[in-house]
Amino acid sequence: SDAICNFVICNDSSLRSHPIIFNPDFFVEKLRHEKPEVFTELVVSNITRLIDLPGAELAQLMGEEDPKLPGASSTASGFFRSLMSLKRKEKGVVFGSPLTEEGIAQVSQLIEYLHKNLRAEGLFRVPGNSIRQQILKDALNSGTDIDLDSGEFHSNDVATLLKMFLGELPEPLLTHKHFHAHLKIADLTLFDEKGNKTSTPDKERQIEALQLLFLILPAPNRSLLKLLLDLLYQTAKKQDKNKMSAHNLALMFAPHILWPRNVTANDLQENITKLNNGVTFMIKHSQKLFKAPVYIRECARLHYLGSRAHTSKDDLDLLTSSGSKELQPLKSQKRSRLDSCHQEETQQRTEEALKELFQHVHNMPDSAKKKKLIRQFNKHATALTPGSDVPTSPAPRRTRSRSFSGLIKRKVLGTPVILERKSRDTTPEPVRVSKENIQLLQKCGSPAHISQVKLKSLEGQKEGSCRRMRARLLSKDSSSL
Repeated sequence: SDAICNFVICNDSSLRSHPIIFNPDFFVEKLRHEKPEVFTELVVSNITRLIDLPGAELAQLMGEEDPKLPGASSTASGFFRSLMSLKRKEKGVVFGSPLTEEGIAQVSQLIEYLHKNLRAEGLFRVPGNSIRQQILKDALNSGTDIDLDSGEFHSNDVATLLKMFLGELPEPLLTHKHFHAHLKIADLTLFDEKGNKTSTPDKERQIEALQLLFLILPAPNRSLLKLLLDLLYQTAKKQDKNKMSAHNLALMFAPHILWPRNVTANDLQENITKLNNGVTFMIKHSQKLFKAPVYIRECARLHYLGSRAHTSKDDLDLLTSSGSKELQPLKSQKRSRLDSCHQEETQQRTEEALKELFQHVHNMPDSAKKKKLIRQFNKHATALTPGSDVPTSPAPRRTRSRSFSGLIKRKVLGTPVILERKSRDTTPEPVRVSKENIQLLQKCGSPAHISQVKLKSLEGQKEGSCRRMRARLLSKDSSSL
């Protein structure tokens, strides 16, 4: 039942006729029900990060040891303690029995009625009529249908009966196992610039600790606790009418939902103020306490989806909240994985484009341009790895013809002719695979287009160098003659 305490209805423009219900805590609830041991270990490890629990108190929180409560070792049996014990011996179907879904269904009628009658002055403080309360109690125990809106019962009768139901539970709503943890949460305070502890409560850490602690409550306790704190929150919002502030409501309900059973105020001594202030804090911040912390949601989601999970808009919004500090390692790991995948895809696309380009050059008819391009690929075989996949056949070497004019130039000019031959034999700078080349490969549509662009650039470089060399030779020839 607590799995649907929080959900978001998303109306996408493309799916207006099909509203999507998304529960942000879906994977948290899934992990809680399918693997409770893994879930408990995950939550408790984060609780111990926030509050200091010695070995005995941690074992009590985990249920490995019986909780050691104030007044439990005392042999004195006061009148108040004996009276409370006698009351709890009279168990009914709802009142005095362990908390069940059936009991919550019956009590939820009282809560719904009180939501509609929050303006009664002194609500939860002024007692109702005992006779009407007994009639209503018997009806709830027997499962009889009750019409609370008939006017037969007063809002004070219903409010007092709700407190009676909570007081007769075998253990408080927040359970005995969590008692010491709540005392430690009340001690969470801020630190000054020098690292010294102050008396100012650390509200952010207190909210986070309560969120974690509520996650490991039994499902019926968590469901009823949410219904109750919502009711008290709405009651405190109307304190100008009912004269009941959050602190006043905490004084009424702390003995029923947090105090250990069969204890008196003397047993608790200095802890009474902590417990009452703790319940006041729960009422004021009740709208935040039943949401799992962001990192718990992320861990539960990654447990089922792993690296294949896609972050939803809701998760992105939550990650920007103040509680997202613990997710920084997870976010950096995910970002590094995405960057490496993007680099691998880019490199793969570049290699495929280079393979197509080299294949196109290899299929060209034999010419000087083809030989120059092949030499460029072969010189950079490590960078242009696709060249190794396509076998290259050695082109036949053509012999040069020695003309008469060439002999005259060598005799007359000497060194300039040798320089001219060296300039012809030398190849231009090889094409390097840079960022600009990769962008060029991605923009061009076909390998033929890529090869034409590169061949035109090489041909232009060759023609320019030949024109400059020819002009230099003619000028020297005319001066010598």
